Amino acid sequence: MNRIHEESGRGRQQGIRIGGAGVAADPGHDAAKLRSLLDELGLLAHVWIDIDLAGVCACLAPRTCGLWTPYFDTIPLGEVLSQEIGLDARHIERQILVGLLVAPVRLDFPGFDEFESALRIRVDTAVSAASATLQFDVQQYRPDAYWEQSDTGRFVLRPGCSLVKGLTAALHPGDEGTLSGFDCYRASEYVMLVAIAREAARCHPELKTRLRERSNRRPIESREFHEVMLRELGTFEEPVPARWFVPGDRIWFRNPDGHSSDAEGFEGSWVIYIGDGLFSNFWKRNAPFTLERKCIEIYHWRHATYRRDDGVLRVDEDEVARRVALTEADSAARAQVLDAMGRWRDPRGVYEQGGCMDRTRECARWVQPNSCDIAFLPE
Repeated sequence: MNRIHEESGRGRQQGIRIGGAGVAADPGHDAAKLRSLLDELGLLAHVWIDIDLAGVCACLAPRTCGLWTPYFDTIPLGEVLSQEIGLDARHIERQILVGLLVAPVRLDFPGFDEFESALRIRVDTAVSAASATLQFDVQQYRPDAYWEQSDTGRFVLRPGCSLVKGLTAALHPGDEGTLSGFDCYRASEYVMLVAIAREAARCHPELKTRLRERSNRRPIESREFHEVMLRELGTFEEPVPARWFVPGDRIWFRNPDGHSSDAEGFEGSWVIYIGDGLFSNFWKRNAPFTLERKCIEIYHWRHATYRRDDGVLRVDEDEVARRVALTEADSAARAQVLDAMGRWRDPRGVYEQGGCMDRTRECARWVQPNSCDIAFLPE
């Protein structure tokens, strides 16, 4: 744990470095803001802050690291913070801040304003993912009042419609609304985009307009979304710790079985970490996944794969649920499955001895006007 703090004094740039690193063109001003935020959340006594003319660095104190997040394990952090500080309306924000303060990779922010934006986007992403009400449907559907399907099959925002309202209507239709159909990849994009768009509306109107205009013509999706809108923490060669999750992270759990991964929608599972040791369940919002439950579910996809009469490969989710229940009830079988699935995933195209665990995390890029690094690709 000391490694994080020892490194914080080397190679600093102006700005704020959190976790392995620091705020600002005006370090004293931004340090005061950071201290104020930490104090509001009851965390100030647990954080080391280092300030000089180059900037501000903050990290969780080593003793607190060992007690709250041993070996970078943030899964129990929500319960720990509830016991240490209490449970209130800022519980998720507190988990986010501690998760970032103990980050095993450098997290550099150009200033405190950008750091605050990152916190708000993460809170919004986690809350939106936790409350999304969707149905799994690879054919997909969106509310007609806001969306129309183009000739290419993409859903584009209708002219004159608000992007935030359109995304919100798709994710949260209300008790009487028709559920939008998504695959998990697109659902994860929508919950991240609505959080980014809301923050852009608050601090960067030009970015808000550009996001809406792109959604009117050709929404940013799939690989382009990953490249343009998100920042990846960790690499395949230097992975982040397996149990380090921060609310608002987007995570990929890979299906390590070559056969069942050919079924559309079952190549793996894109989820959002929503805090308190839980991951989003876009299809059953009241039944979010624990890490172990997600691993066991994906493991049993291989045992529930079949071909329809037309030859299309499908997965029987009722059979998956039956097998998950049996595994959960058998401690030896459960341990065996978790050992297999808890390994790092194999490289793309390889299905050997890897598990479902990804080596990286994804979060939103910067959005403040003076530091925004969301660069749209040519259409």
